[in-house]
Amino acid sequence: MARIGIIGGSFDPVHYGHLLLAEFGREQCELDEVWFIPTDISPFKKSGGQATNAQRRDMLTLAIAGHPGFSIDEIEWKRGGVSYTYETLETLSEEYSEHEFFFLMGADSLADFPQWKNPRRICELATLAIVSRAGNPAPDLSVLSPLVDNQYLKQVTDAQIKMPAMDLSSSEIRRRIALQQSIRFQIPRGVEQYIKTQGLYLKET
Repeated sequence: MARIGIIGGSFDPVHYGHLLLAEFGREQCELDEVWFIPTDISPFKKSGGQATNAQRRDMLTLAIAGHPGFSIDEIEWKRGGVSYTYETLETLSEEYSEHEFFFLMGADSLADFPQWKNPRRICELATLAIVSRAGNPAPDLSVLSPLVDNQYLKQVTDAQIKMPAMDLSSSEIRRRIALQQSIRFQIPRGVEQYIKTQGLYLKET
């Protein structure tokens, strides 16, 4: 049985916050691999991103190049439409029934988790691995109490990912690009060069 971490998002563009979450999660949760799963259309951002799917794939490929434990899974692009995590995990669990899945997520997403589509099913299919950032309060796991039992809560507690505080967001990076401000050291250099070559994010959203 392989232990697989799942990190989803628009990755528009991918930045070091995504990559550090994946790496700290891989190490601390003793994961064999981490799969980056770009959304087709996020239920929270139904207008879609500014980069095309092909461009987001290119940027992710550049960002994770050379890391043997990282890969991209295009399952949500192949399915198309609004991307719901529980549907993705159901498909992955059927296809890779021998694997154990961990869903990597930021503490800020945890507060809204009960409002996600079918959150109980997500917990049945994967262990939530939630970021606990240095200097911030510990994630409030009580929001999960109506959804899961105490044994699962212990699993989530044990799977918490400790990492440095970091205030990076794709939307802020896009804003800075549109304003012609520096994004150096916020995203991998290869991704930065790709954005420049492709002329991405020159208009603020």
